[in-house]
This record gives sequence, structure tokens and C-alpha cells, in this order.
Amino acid sequence: MISWRKHYKKGLIAIGLLLSTSASIYGQDGDPKNGEKLFKANCTACHALGKQVIGPDLKGVVDRLKTEQGLNTDWLHKWIKDNKALRASGDKYANEVFEKFNKTEMLAFPNLADKDIDDILAYTTNPPVEEPKVDPAAATATGTANATPANNTTSSIVIISLIAIAGLLVWILIKLRQLVKLGQSEELTGLNETRVKSFSEIYEKYHYIGKGLLAILAILATYGIWNWIMWIGVYKGYKPEQPIYFSHKIHAGEQKIDCQLCHSSAKYGKVSEIPSMNVCMNCHRTVSEYNGKYLEPGKDKAFYDGEIQKIYAATGWDAEKQQYTGKTTPVEWTRIHNMPDFVYFNHSQHVVAGEQAIINSFNKKNPDNKIDVVCKACHGKIDTMNVVQMANDFTMGWCIECHRTTEIDMNNGYNKEYFKNLHEKLKKQYPKDGGKITVDAIGGLECGKCHY
Repeated sequence: MISWRKHYKKGLIAIGLLLSTSASIYGQDGDPKNGEKLFKANCTACHALGKQVIGPDLKGVVDRLKTEQGLNTDWLHKWIKDNKALRASGDKYANEVFEKFNKTEMLAFPNLADKDIDDILAYTTNPPVEEPKVDPAAATATGTANATPANNTTSSIVIISLIAIAGLLVWILIKLRQLVKLGQSEELTGLNETRVKSFSEIYEKYHYIGKGLLAILAILATYGIWNWIMWIGVYKGYKPEQPIYFSHKIHAGEQKIDCQLCHSSAKYGKVSEIPSMNVCMNCHRTVSEYNGKYLEPGKDKAFYDGEIQKIYAATGWDAEKQQYTGKTTPVEWTRIHNMPDFVYFNHSQHVVAGEQAIINSFNKKNPDNKIDVVCKACHGKIDTMNVVQMANDFTMGWCIECHRTTEIDMNNGYNKEYFKNLHEKLKKQYPKDGGKITVDAIGGLECGKCHY
């Protein structure tokens, strides 16, 4: 007789062993989803999956090492935690990798636990498949395409109806004209002819009114010409197309990159320079594709990736070999903000000495549109612009108005000491204002400050 109880127990034991083995295998392989987070936080500056960046391609690195070098994950654990110590121990392959990648020393990660490293390696072996994203623009385009035949039919009907109505109106007008001619007597026709007067007779009768109208027209024409002359050289809203598309909204807005990281001379020099392409390559040497969440309407990932390739073409960077070719192409940027030659303007004077004063003054005048960076007072909220445009008039009147309303920062130790006597004098002279010192009070309206 078969003992089903005995076989049942053996079956349970077998299933338990299978599950425990699977669990141990999974624990050894790691969690790809957690590995993805760790990889993006620690590794993306130098590595990518599927291509070489500063460091080697890490896609399938576990299998590749095992096949080509006969090394297991223990070696990778040692390399990731302290590759310098591994090289110092005389490990042959560790030193080969170091020499191959131009002796660029990889950062050590002693803070990563063994499980963290297993998770990262699991991600490089079997990265999670991203769910396909529905492009709203594509969906809209599809819906529009499907609706096109119906729209075309409707448009045709409307056009034909309008033409028919227009033809009917013309026919009615012709018939009305014929009826008027038939109903008009010869006597009435003669009377109409006698009423015709020459322009000179009308002018003699109404010449005062005519002269008044001409005077008004002359004044309006003079005002129009004067207004046109005053706006010569004012290009508010000017936003030219650039040879390489650069979105300040992505860089300064989404990525929170400080303005002065690229425009470093704004703080220390007269002019806020256009950054050289080497500044772009500080980041884009490793950032070879756009993976941000924000997409400007009408743009897609392929568009941004193409613009990054333009940077590589201009600098002569070979992304595959990770080295410069020496073949460079100048980028002809179109300048947006440019003061006339007869105007002196120093960026550092405003960005450093006047920083807090300008921010406070702007926020006081614009409580619903406050700024946190001094650059925005003149250039607008650059971090929200996909295409940079001239945000203000930059006229002489605009500058003077700012000098008249911007108070000097008296909390600044230098200003507090240097303008001490002036401050006391203004307190007595203007007691209601508390002796506040604005830029015009310290020579901000002197012609020689800006024109010499």
C-alpha cells in the first residue's frame, strides 16, 4: 500500500528547498530596481549602460568579466570599494584597466554595502524595462490625422455655402440698382447734377475746419515720428535663433545650475561673457544624451540629443573613443544683450556691490513677482525661458528710474562706514524718509558715471 503521507512530506520538503534556493539566488543576484537608483546616484558621472563614457561600458559587466578574465563578483566588490588598494596589491587586471583608461582613478565607495553592490551589478546585468511613454504630441497628432477627412468635408461645405450666399447678394444688389434707375425721374436727375460743387467751393466754406484737421494730423505725425525715433535700438522681446539650441529652463530651472557657473565673469568683470564650449564640455563630456523629465512642447528627446551632438562637433569630441580629435568648429552665437559703445556698464559692480540692494528693491516694487537671484532683476526669470529673450527696455530712462528707487544696503559694513555722514545729513534733510540713501544720492545720476 502506498503511503501518501510519506510522499506528501517529501514533496513539501522539496518545494521548501526550491523556494529557499530561489530566494538565495535572488539575494545573490540583487534587486535591479534598487540597483538602478544606486547606479544613478553614484555611477552615472563616469559610466553608462551600452556605451563607454569616462569609464568602461558596464552593461553585462559581470558576465563579461567571468567570460574574458575568469573573475567573479568578489573581484568587482573589491574594485568598487577600494580600487586603489586592489591595484596596490598587484592585481594584474586592475592595473590593466587603470592603464587602459588613461590612468583615471575611479572614486572609492567604501560606504556601499555588499547588498548595494549586488543590486548595482544586478541592474547592469538585467536593467528594468521602462514602460513605453505615450507622447501627448504624437497622440494629438494621431487624433488630428483621424479627424482630418471629416474636417476637410465640413470646410468644403462651408466654403460652397459662403460662395452661394455671396452670389445671391450680388444678384440682389444688381436688381436693386435696376429698380432705382427705373424709379428715378428726369427732373430728379437734373436736380442732383446742379448740387455737384467743386472742391474749391467746399474748401472756401469750411477752410477753418480743414486747417484744424490738418494741424491735428501734423501733430499726430510729429508725435509718431518722435516716438519711432525714441524706440530706435530698443529690442525688448528680441529672441534670435541660436546655432545650438540651449534651454535655460532645463539648465537653470530644472537642473538648478547657478548662472555664474557658466557666466563666471559677471561677478568679477565688466562684461558677462558668452561661455566657451569648454565650459559646456565640463558637463557634456559625460552627459551625452538628455534623460530629463521636462520636454518643451514640440520637442522630444531625439531633438535634445541632436543638439548635444552639435557641441561634440564644435569641440571635436569623439564620444566613443572619449578623446578630442583636434578638429574644432567655431560656434557663431547671436548676441542678445549689447550696450552701445557710448554707455559704460560694469556687471561686477551690480552683481557684487549692489546685489542685495537690487534684489530688495525689485521685490519691494514687485511683491507678486519676487526674485532670488540678482541677474533676474534685469534679464527676467531666465530659469523659465526655453529661448532667452530681452526682458526689459534697457533705455536710459529705465536705468535712471532704478537708480532713483533702489536704496543702498546700509547693512553692508563698507557702506555703513563710508556713507555715515551722508546718512546723518539726509536724516535731517528728509526726516519723513528716515534719511534713506538711494543710488542717485551717491552720484547715480551723474552723466560721467555712465558716459565718458
